[in-house]
Formats: sequence, structure tokens, C-alpha cells
Amino acid sequence: MKKKLILTALLPLIISFIVILSIGKTYTAEIPIHSNSATIEDINITIGSNVVELTDKYIKDDTLYLVFSAVTSGKTFVDVSDNENNSSFFSLYVHPLGIISYNDYFGDVTGDRIIPICVSCYLIILIGYLIDRYLSDIRNNLYQYSNVKNLGLIIYFSSILLGHLTLVFSNNFSFYSVRNSLNSLSLFAYIVFPCAFIVSILVTISNLKLIKNEGRSWRNMLGCILGILVCIGTVAPAALSEYLQRSTIVDVHNERGAAMYIEMAIENSMLTIITYLEFILIATIILGVTAAKKIPTFDKDYILILGCQINRDGTLTKLLKGRADRAIEFAEMQKKKTGKSIVFVPSGGQGNDEIISEGEAIKRYLLESGIPESKIIAETESVNTFENLGKSMALIKKKKQKYRSEYCFLNYKLPCVPCRYPCYTARNTR
Repeated sequence: MKKKLILTALLPLIISFIVILSIGKTYTAEIPIHSNSATIEDINITIGSNVVELTDKYIKDDTLYLVFSAVTSGKTFVDVSDNENNSSFFSLYVHPLGIISYNDYFGDVTGDRIIPICVSCYLIILIGYLIDRYLSDIRNNLYQYSNVKNLGLIIYFSSILLGHLTLVFSNNFSFYSVRNSLNSLSLFAYIVFPCAFIVSILVTISNLKLIKNEGRSWRNMLGCILGILVCIGTVAPAALSEYLQRSTIVDVHNERGAAMYIEMAIENSMLTIITYLEFILIATIILGVTAAKKIPTFDKDYILILGCQINRDGTLTKLLKGRADRAIEFAEMQKKKTGKSIVFVPSGGQGNDEIISEGEAIKRYLLESGIPESKIIAETESVNTFENLGKSMALIKKKKQKYRSEYCFLNYKLPCVPCRYPCYTARNTR
């Protein structure tokens, strides 16, 4: 399906190219007439060079229409004036393929409205595919990174589609607006930057604590990387543009030079990427709230509580206490709903700065909360989340071979280790 989508993406480009190539070799310029009594004989038209030729001219509804045809590639200026000294000035570009653009090398061309129409049709197909994948994935497993990616892409492409549909039905349509529509979402990056900056700082601080407790890994550093990219990426394009506009080393003002378009491509690409990252951040928040509200089915035999840093005196931190409380709450809900008891599996080894293991600390808290010791199996040797899963499941297998369970780990892409059964972990979802 992905290959079909890639091939389908070429179709709008091919259709747009064929349409513009077939009718884009002529261009009709529309010039408002300031004098109500002006006639076509009163209009003086001066063309700077023989790049184009004027093939027709007429007045309709106080507007002068000038029809130009391409002669050779190049650029020319057109000056339009009347007997009352009212004048209008614009430029025309003729591309090597004979396509005429208005006032800009990538300006308005005849037939360019086909572009947002074709792009909108493709975006509808793409969004439909992403929605189908997203719904399918969350039905299989709500807790995986692919859900965040798909939801972020749905929001991102939906916003682009909205912009293109606006262009399709706009009266003030131009090819210049088509060119900018793909990057118009960059404004979003500036609008949400204050909130994104604060969230990025908080995520970075949280990840630094995670790295301190669980060690360095690319997974543990994802939050820091995202926070840095959001903060730097939002302001970097504007800073780069400002620097190059004032620079004497690189000339970005020459419309026939490559530097101008390279600078535009870099700036717009950076803004597009940072906007996508912010949509991913929005998708993460939406799915986080959804996951927090989700209550697993009441048919579980075991509930795994992941350990984390404990206090110096061996008591639980607020984060870890919240996980344990959530596990107790779920067990009580299941007991009330079905009468089925659940076995708690607190998991976590002892760190260098901890007086007891995290699993033992959680076990003590559960006992203090009224959970009988017969309903607790403590795992006290794991040093990371991967071992939390494997060692806890080994203990469960010794206790009972078959059980009802569910897992909620992001992007582990395997049910559990070392067995083939997934496990449910109660987290602090309040």
C-alpha cells in the first residue's frame, strides 16, 4: 500500500504538469481601469523585449485584459498607461518550456488552479489511508509510537488539505499562494512556540532525571532531543533568513541566482519539519489523555508495577506512589466488578543510592495499604525496563502458566520478554 501511495503521489504532479504545459504558454493579465470613459484605443502598452507578444486586448467590467503568448525564454517588462497618466507596471517570465509566469519566476501561470485540486484529491486519499491505519493500530494496541506518528500525520496533512481547499475556492487565487500553501503551516510554529518552549523544557528536565536513574540510551534521550529541536528549530529559520538578507558573502537577492532559491528551500524545509514535530507533540498529548482514560478489561490475573527512583529513606516518591495507587485502584475496580482478585508484581532492583530495592519498597507500600502478602510477588533484581519485563514474567510463569493480561508499553514491538504473553503495567495515569 505504501508503494501505491508513493506512485499515486506522482499522478497529481503529472496531471498538473500536462495541464500547465498545454495551456500555460499564454497568459492573460488583468489590469483595473481607473477611468470609466477609457476605451481600448486610449490604452498604451509598452513591452520591453520580444520575449512575449501581445495577441489580444479588450476591456470588460472596468478591467483591461491583455493576452500574451510566449516567443522565447527570458524576462520582459510591460508598462500599461492611459491618456490620464494612469499607469501599471509588471513583469513576465518565459520559462525554457515556453510557460509564462507573472511578476515572479515562480509566479502565477495559466492553469495553475489544477495544482491545489490535484493535491487536495491526493491528500484526501492519503488521510483516508492514515486514518484507517490509525484506527487499526489503536484497536490492536493503544500504546505504541506508530499511533503518535499516524495521528500527527493526520493532523498535519489535514491542515495542509484545509489550506489547499481554501485555495481551490478562493477568488484571489495565484500560483504564488500555491507555492506558499505547503509552508503556510510554519505560522503555527510561531503561534504555539511559547507553549511548546515550556513543554520542551519540562520534557527535557524529565528526561535528564530519567537518564540519571536509568542510564543513557537513545530512547531515554528522545525527549531532550525533541525539546532542543523544537526550541532551536522554531527560531533558526528566521535567524538564518535575517542573516542572509544582510550578508554580503552570499547574494540571496538575485532572482536568477541559485542562492535565493536554496535559501528559501532551507528555510521552508526547516519550518515544515518543526511544524510537523509540533503536530507530533499535539498527537502525543491527545494519545496520552486517551491512554490515561482507558481502563483495561477486568479479567487480569497479575498487574506489574514498574519501579523508579525511591526516596533516601526507602519510601516511594510521588511518581512511584501514584503508580502503586493506580494499581490498587484497578484491582479494587476489578474485584468490585467481577469478584476476581489480582496479584501485584512490584518490579525494580536496588540502585547505588537506594537503601532497598524498588520492588521491595513498593511491596512495603502495598502491605501498608492493606494488600495481603499472598497477593504480592516482588521482583527485586532488574536494572532497567527491559529486565523489569523479563524477570517479572519469569516469576509469573513459575506461579501460573496461563493468565489474562494486556500490555501498555510504547514501541517495544514485542509482547513481553522472555515469554510470548503480553503483560499489563499500571502507571500513574492521573
